[in-house]
Amino acid sequence: MDANIKLAYIFLDLILPLIVGYIAHSRHWLSEKFCDKLIVINILFLCTLLSILSFWVLPLKLELAWLPLFGILLSFIPGITAYLISGHKYKSGLEKGSYLASAILSNIGTLGGLCAFILFGETGFAYSQIVALFQNLVFFLFCFPMAQYYSQQSKNKDGCAAQKLTFSSLFLNRNQLPVVGLAIGMILYLCGVPRPAIFGEIFNPLIHISAWTALLPVGYSIRFSAMKQYYSSILDLIPIKFMLTPLLGYWIARQLFSDPIVLDTILVLACVPTGINAVVIARLYDLNLHVSGAAFVLTTAIFLVIVYPLLFLWFHMTF
Repeated sequence: MDANIKLAYIFLDLILPLIVGYIAHSRHWLSEKFCDKLIVINILFLCTLLSILSFWVLPLKLELAWLPLFGILLSFIPGITAYLISGHKYKSGLEKGSYLASAILSNIGTLGGLCAFILFGETGFAYSQIVALFQNLVFFLFCFPMAQYYSQQSKNKDGCAAQKLTFSSLFLNRNQLPVVGLAIGMILYLCGVPRPAIFGEIFNPLIHISAWTALLPVGYSIRFSAMKQYYSSILDLIPIKFMLTPLLGYWIARQLFSDPIVLDTILVLACVPTGINAVVIARLYDLNLHVSGAAFVLTTAIFLVIVYPLLFLWFHMTF
């Protein structure tokens, strides 16, 4: 695929739905209920289907086993750091849950993949998608239960109808359906069941539809005026995201890989900003939308204006 088309996808699938969602809210074109339905459709249907289709044809080679694990590593380096410094930062569980989700989730699969493609071509893009594979596990198996925990904790403190937090309520609910999709896809591949050609043809359109159903509600949720008071509280995400995570992640990668393209791709992915899934989780579980929105807007702006241009210049000079 031509690089210009990839660049166009950054606007069409990442920026444009955010703009449309933001305008839709200001013009009252959409409702909260409609946006909530879009999120549910994206998670229960589109994410599950895409998980099945992608894992159905994923070559499960032993030498690539470490790459998906970096999707987990690049989530928990900032996540654990943010947890350690957030103890006395927020009094509300709704704010703390949103802050932790903003630290854990990064835009590896979309923005990171496109940036790796621009720098390293199809090889870099392929590596980025392998790294992003297990981020779905972090998203659905860890962040969803974490968000539900803080949401229910806040409701219980406020005297709302108390709900006992059990293993089944946190881990065995409909929002974990995409994880079932991952397992189904892997089983089909391991059993040697060929994926019909028609599924390969519909995969790309489904990606674009999924991007819009995920991002349009995010744009609808962004309130610049309300986010102002939270920018100062999420400033520590800047060194966590753009200094600590890249340095530690790259150091660990050097102990495992010798391929320079793999190492450089991991460095780029370790630098990507807060992912839109942090806002999706905040909206889905009634966490503080303005904390995750502020983190998403601020870190994305810094990445696009400062961090990525510096990486581009560095790799251009190196090569």
